[in-house]
Amino acid sequence: MTDGFLGPGFLRELGPNQFPRQIERLLWHMGFTEVANIDGSGDQGGDILASASGQDWVLQCKWRKQGPISADGVDEVARAREHYRRDKAAVVTNTVLGVDAERRIDRLALIGPQIHEWPGDTLRRAWAKVPERFGAVTPRDYQRIAIDNAVGGLNATGRALVILATGLGKTIVGAEVIDEHLRRQPNDLVLVVAHTKDLVDQLERALWRHLPKTVKTRLVTGEERSDDLSGVACATLGSALYMVRRGYRPALVVVDEAHHVGEDGQYGELLDLLTDARQMGLTATPWRGDEYDITHRFGEPVVKIGIEEGMRRGYLAQVDYRLFVDNIDWDMVRSASQHDYSLGELNARLFLPQRDEAVRDELAAVWGTTPNPRALVFCRTIDHAERLADLLRRTPNWSGALAIHADLSKRERQSRLLAFRSGEVPILTSVDILNEGVDVPDVNILCFARVTHSRRIFIQQLGRGLRLREGKERVAVLDFVSDLRRVAAALNIKRAVADSADTEELQGITPSRVEFTDQRVASLMEEWIKDAASLETAYDEVRLQFPDQTMTSQR
Repeated sequence: MTDGFLGPGFLRELGPNQFPRQIERLLWHMGFTEVANIDGSGDQGGDILASASGQDWVLQCKWRKQGPISADGVDEVARAREHYRRDKAAVVTNTVLGVDAERRIDRLALIGPQIHEWPGDTLRRAWAKVPERFGAVTPRDYQRIAIDNAVGGLNATGRALVILATGLGKTIVGAEVIDEHLRRQPNDLVLVVAHTKDLVDQLERALWRHLPKTVKTRLVTGEERSDDLSGVACATLGSALYMVRRGYRPALVVVDEAHHVGEDGQYGELLDLLTDARQMGLTATPWRGDEYDITHRFGEPVVKIGIEEGMRRGYLAQVDYRLFVDNIDWDMVRSASQHDYSLGELNARLFLPQRDEAVRDELAAVWGTTPNPRALVFCRTIDHAERLADLLRRTPNWSGALAIHADLSKRERQSRLLAFRSGEVPILTSVDILNEGVDVPDVNILCFARVTHSRRIFIQQLGRGLRLREGKERVAVLDFVSDLRRVAAALNIKRAVADSADTEELQGITPSRVEFTDQRVASLMEEWIKDAASLETAYDEVRLQFPDQTMTSQR
């Protein structure tokens, strides 16, 4: 392990697709910032963009099993430098540059800036000089407690379940637990598993800040397989199961988004085959539609902090939450108590459709009062996301608005997210692609222009705007509610925050605000929904009735 993640044998085993990722990791260790992997179709000859000492770089990464690279890599990075308007360019390889590549660099130097050469020997010398770790990771107090409790649970029972709301840093907790395990047992194999390629891709990158340079990481997906599974393997569920069936036996298994673990299915088989391994589950949303209790797999939570508590204690951004309930069919309210309606029937009859123009107008109103506004809009379908993005682009301030969804290529989704993070794109309209595993901390406006009957999806989407960062304390939420369970969820947040607003330990924290645009609805719902917590997770077979007195007093 003398060369860690840049060892020649390890790089040969990884292949061309994962080679740029190791260079990306090296750049972070070298002190580069704004490192972005742009490898893929349409990358204009560049694989990595990064900055250091006030200069912007573009790198072209050329992997070879053996032998030198040709002049093609030099030409590609020269084109990329011009396309991305970068100050410096480098061609990077795990082997060496061929004679024709060296000559091309010399010729190009006569008419432009020098293209740098980073062959395998240069990479390994750089690796030897960089610090053992990059970036200081100092867990918050509650994260430290979660880490210690998780390690304690794993030591005591071999199981641990961590439930932290989106924005509270469950990935930090998981990464620190892995680091502590490898400090004690450096030769152990560790498996991190999740249900999508995009998520394991992000998880591997998140681990780098927490692990020493001697610990190797790699992706294992349907497209990426490796015989060298030392260190940490970040795998999709199907690939993890494939490896385990063929004898791979990690000492520690970390399941991200553990609410996807059911009683049966592939997760059940995977964990059953690895009963001798320590098993830890991480989730922000432990609820499942089939009501399976994931504590059967991972034990009772070693820590559990939800959105309401996170906001109360100042761990998450404060929320100005506005429910647009002006589209109530009040004739339906008057007759509701005469019928034994289920939730589904009430939702279908009680709410009138909202127009996209109304969404646009309300978004414009809050945009003007929000410092450095950046918005996510959650839509019903892909067609709706594209249609609403087109409508928003007709507003001058939002001419760069774009949709992001599963029908776009991975490269295009990545490009749009990068443009959003840089501020080039002011608004993204989305379907479910931003629910899990996407970090967009600059978002300070969320707009729900869709209905979701899932408490889990609602909480995940709300969590996109709750992450704190410098200069951001609050998030505005515009909820065009069309579901009684959404009303119940908002009432739960309102009650939880209000219940602790006067406690001494929370003095100085500005409480979140939840308001209804139609106060008649607020009064009605407060009276009607006596147990909002149970309603929030109820199914359509639950049947409810309006109280006659409340209903008549609202007319």
